[in-house]
Amino acid sequence: MKHTFFTLVSVLLLCAAYTNAQNRRLMVHAVAFYNLENLFDTCHDAGKNDYDFLPDGSYHWDENKYTNKLANMARTLCDLGTDKLPYGASIIGVSEVENDKALDDLMAQPNMKERGYKYIHLEGPDKRGVDCALIYNPKAFKVEKYFHKLYVYENGDTTRATRPFLCVQGKLAGDNLTVIVCHWPSRASENVFREYAGKQVRALTDSIRLADPSQHIMVMGDMNDDPDNTSMAKYLGARRKMKDVGEGDFYNPWWDVLRSKGQGTLSYQGGWNLFDQIVCSRNMLDLDGKKEYKGLTLYGYHIFKRDYLLQQEGKYKNTPKRTTSGGVWINGYSDHLPTVTYLVKAM
Repeated sequence: MKHTFFTLVSVLLLCAAYTNAQNRRLMVHAVAFYNLENLFDTCHDAGKNDYDFLPDGSYHWDENKYTNKLANMARTLCDLGTDKLPYGASIIGVSEVENDKALDDLMAQPNMKERGYKYIHLEGPDKRGVDCALIYNPKAFKVEKYFHKLYVYENGDTTRATRPFLCVQGKLAGDNLTVIVCHWPSRASENVFREYAGKQVRALTDSIRLADPSQHIMVMGDMNDDPDNTSMAKYLGARRKMKDVGEGDFYNPWWDVLRSKGQGTLSYQGGWNLFDQIVCSRNMLDLDGKKEYKGLTLYGYHIFKRDYLLQQEGKYKNTPKRTTSGGVWINGYSDHLPTVTYLVKAM
């Protein structure tokens, strides 16, 4: 990210556009992703393995804990993007939400309601009952179409089901934008199952691009893999360097964030992983460095950190503060940190 650009944004941006030194108005939007870590209500949903999150379950999940969880999630979601933009994020992909009731309760939080956020959610077949959703500001993102693309076990396994890919299409800053929100199979499963996900999302984005070359495409989610793992780097085609991004490929800025800067979104055994990624299609890159920004263009990105999201003491100091620790409720947030990207477009 360029310090001068964001200094201008912080000082001058009181609405959705500002004028730069060349007297061009630039529209700026934040697009983010956050794994909410088990946003469950307190009621049983038929057919779902949500028993841990019931009042008599292992987490003793009651109204007090649920209410605090909602407030914590709303605080974080409304803070996303505010490092640079006073009005926060225009689009936020989320994972690990149970159902519409949990999302309705989240939207009813005073700060979420004040922003006017809406959501897109479709029930999926995940046995644990967690889904992906898209939260958006309807003043910025005009939703036109949305659908699920089911995950397929390519080895013929029909005994399990996992999260589909949520595809939402609409207009942001007047440009066609497709956002695909993912939660790929967990690390408890073999690498090949995440590789299936990479191949299937790439097939989906190829078909979208073929049908409408004007689509700007962002793939985001908890991939349960790092940027340099095969599922992302090979099968999705998310490249480390802009110069290596070919037609149909994606640029993955988080590769350098993890491997060059040593920063991540979740901590495991003393090290960092960066599973929470947002990648952009080739037509969203300033490949020639001319800074014309004729269409939606990736300009900046960062892992979102606040002290309230991190453990402040003890063995796990400076790692994400979870809702529970060792089975004990600590009124935390999530085991993941959010990621944020910034898009610009000349108006």
